[in-house]
Amino acid sequence: MIITKKALPRRTFLRGAGAALALPLLDAMIPAHTALAATAGAPVRRMGFVYVPMGSNINAWTPGGGGFGQPVKGGVDTLTELSPTLRTLTPVMDQVTVLTNLELQNAYPGTHATSNASFLSAAKAKWTESTDYYLGTTVDQIAAKQIGQETALPSLELAMDLLTTVGQCDNGYACVYQNNLAWSSPTTPLPSEAHPRIVFERLFGEGGNSATRLKALKKRASLLDRVNEDVTRLQKKLGSGDKLIVGEYLDTVREVERRIQKAEGDATDSKLPDLDRPIGVPAAYADHAKLMFDLQLLALQGDVTRIITFQLAREVSLRTYPEIGVPESHHPTSHHGGDAEKLEKLAKINAFHISLFAYFIDKLKATRDGDGSLLDHTMYMYGSGMGNSSIHSHSNLPIVLVGGGAGKLKGGRHIKYAEPTPLANLHLTLLEKLGIHLDKFGDSKGRVDALLTV
Repeated sequence: MIITKKALPRRTFLRGAGAALALPLLDAMIPAHTALAATAGAPVRRMGFVYVPMGSNINAWTPGGGGFGQPVKGGVDTLTELSPTLRTLTPVMDQVTVLTNLELQNAYPGTHATSNASFLSAAKAKWTESTDYYLGTTVDQIAAKQIGQETALPSLELAMDLLTTVGQCDNGYACVYQNNLAWSSPTTPLPSEAHPRIVFERLFGEGGNSATRLKALKKRASLLDRVNEDVTRLQKKLGSGDKLIVGEYLDTVREVERRIQKAEGDATDSKLPDLDRPIGVPAAYADHAKLMFDLQLLALQGDVTRIITFQLAREVSLRTYPEIGVPESHHPTSHHGGDAEKLEKLAKINAFHISLFAYFIDKLKATRDGDGSLLDHTMYMYGSGMGNSSIHSHSNLPIVLVGGGAGKLKGGRHIKYAEPTPLANLHLTLLEKLGIHLDKFGDSKGRVDALLTV
């Protein structure tokens, strides 16, 4: 396909006092007399990871049945129906791949700290509670080093909890293993951010102008008010389709900012602060999670970053979920010992977490990006570093892959391994989908052949 019109630069920003708002991909950014594949309209590949702690009720997770300790019949099945836990992903089932019987051998001897640490590194954490910790570079950071220079932020690390604990957190392992998903080197963890305002300012604040930004924040000035003059000038240059895209994008930015401001106002008005929740985040867990997912949406849509990690909950979490009928803490519930009531409640927590992820995935699908949607051009891996949390097992992990990977992923499938297979095989394959070839990653023994056929 040949484009025959003048182009707006892809790196176009709306600027104002202490603000720099990256724009989504517009038709106006595609240069004239150029093949689409050679323009800014060519699909950009993006990759994200969402971590959930303490495994799953695998009986309710696995499509078509299967459960704790049951043998797995290898093969590739077409997904015709998702399991109870995954059901909220049904609208995008054609872009869902469930992988059964993946394992993390390097997470043993079976701790919460090593579950989190090995999930993206597939490496064995050095047993220490001091500062001489050592792990391995995580898959997201390998990707960030290759493609991260093309964006303002090489990667974005997010969480739901501000994890500042030090020393040892679990069986003699340093807290750093439990607190951080992303590591840029074996000795360099990358802290995650849980505060929506800080993330918002990282995405849209103008670097080197902190005094101006702080002044605007104190005045409760909207970011869009600060860039209003640039918006007006830009709209005069755009066609009707691009005006609609920009309008919807700015509406999302304003709505996200409004929710952040509301949370900050609620925190100011509260007489009894929640000590487990950072000041200025929504009181309800689901509201906070959706806000963090919407920030990811904006980061991807504006091409501020292409690599994201998100810790949707932390290991050994004592969070309760009374809003879904689980008033008991997550961690003791995960030690179910086969108890039917605890298993049912664990499945409720698992399904609740997936429903929040599905909220985000639905938005990716609804957001235009070039000749497709953001979901078409993105791949997200969701899962846990534990399988059966009751015995701290790292086999038969709950893992699901969602997205089109810019034409590199075929969904609607359930890939099952008869024998336990390293999760690192999937990491290696995802890097391959980004155009990054490695012979080995972590304890990998190959690639996910069923994904390589696309």
